[in-house]
Amino acid sequence: MNKKDIVNYIFEMGILSKELHNGMKLIGATNLHSIGEHALRAAQIGYILTILENEKHNLNLSPERVASILIFHDNGEIRIGDLHKVASRYINSKEAEKNAFMDQAKLLPERAKNEITNYFIEIEERTTKEGVIAKDADWLEAAFSAKEHYDLGNTLAIDWVTNVGKAIETDSAKEIFEEMTKTRFTDWWTGLKKILYKKIDGTNISHGEK
Repeated sequence: MNKKDIVNYIFEMGILSKELHNGMKLIGATNLHSIGEHALRAAQIGYILTILENEKHNLNLSPERVASILIFHDNGEIRIGDLHKVASRYINSKEAEKNAFMDQAKLLPERAKNEITNYFIEIEERTTKEGVIAKDADWLEAAFSAKEHYDLGNTLAIDWVTNVGKAIETDSAKEIFEEMTKTRFTDWWTGLKKILYKKIDGTNISHGEK
């Protein structure tokens, strides 16, 4: 086992926090998420979706496996960048990303290489139920990001939301998507903000927002 290769792999993964998801640059969106931020939230969405699907359809799928698939799924974009759909008209981005991912995996011990290679195949080709859920989570995260931009006034972001609504496969993803479209991205903190301050006369004011 070449420890130097593993160390290089880990250093390379640091680029996930620096490489941006580029698609919404086309509509002038700023403050874009990094690939790492996307992967983290997608992994959490995937974990939740798996539990929901297990409960809804009496399945016994692994939420940990789905989350793991999503943690690794975009690693290839470190080497080729996040190619948006206009670029994909001229470049086979799927093939390029797969080649980059497989070259990265060669740096790892055999077991790790085989496992994350299977992860990649599962989500890209949706060969397992976990892969289907993982892909739904990947798309859902993009829709949530687009909804944030839409709520901030960039109405063109609705295209990303609409396309995800057409693509997702699982019942749980469809239900979460439907609720997301009716929710402002700031609703989560409504009622949580607590105001605490002291007036000039020394009176303490405490107000929990309702």
